[in-house]
Amino acid sequence: MPKPKSTTGPIRLLVVDDHHVVRSGLAASLGLEDDLTVVAEAGSAEEGVEQFRQYQPDVVLMDLRLPGANGTAATANLRREWPDSRVLMFTTFDGDEDVYRAMQAGARGYLLKSAPREELLHAIRTVAAGERFLPAELSLRLAQRVSAPDLSEREIEVLRLISAGKSNKEIGSALFIAEDTVKRHVSNILTKLGVSDRAQAATEAIRRGFLHL
Repeated sequence: MPKPKSTTGPIRLLVVDDHHVVRSGLAASLGLEDDLTVVAEAGSAEEGVEQFRQYQPDVVLMDLRLPGANGTAATANLRREWPDSRVLMFTTFDGDEDVYRAMQAGARGYLLKSAPREELLHAIRTVAAGERFLPAELSLRLAQRVSAPDLSEREIEVLRLISAGKSNKEIGSALFIAEDTVKRHVSNILTKLGVSDRAQAATEAIRRGFLHL
């Protein structure tokens, strides 16, 4: 069971980021605040879950891109085991799909690493208080994404191969499906993304966070 948030003492943080310098810098910076203390660090999603299990922090500062499982998967795993866990996604990725999937997985907030330090501190304190934190621009993107049609997992697989320059025949061979089936998937993808050709589909998929370079 999750450890209840103490009404006294500093907010206990777990920092999950695969870049040691970034992680250490964050820990040092946050530790300067009287009401914050970093109790653990982790360099991967799996290590983050283990550290959470050991230290039961009040807030997890989670990077999106991690070796192995990503931050969204790690958040979902934490929420399954500890439903009251509080995760603040802290990342460089601002695609609509990135924000949507993170919040769907149970993140309590989402903030870009380009944000000012004071905004990060405010986000941490907001999430620690049990509230959600989402900057206005990301909130708007999330609203737009929620109203947009979903791509299926198969369509994302096809889209990933389109972005790699594969033909319909090559996609069919890779996914063990008929070429006519690939054509239907491609048509659906173009319609859902609101684009007219494969190149535009790949560009839009990267912009919105369905794919990452």
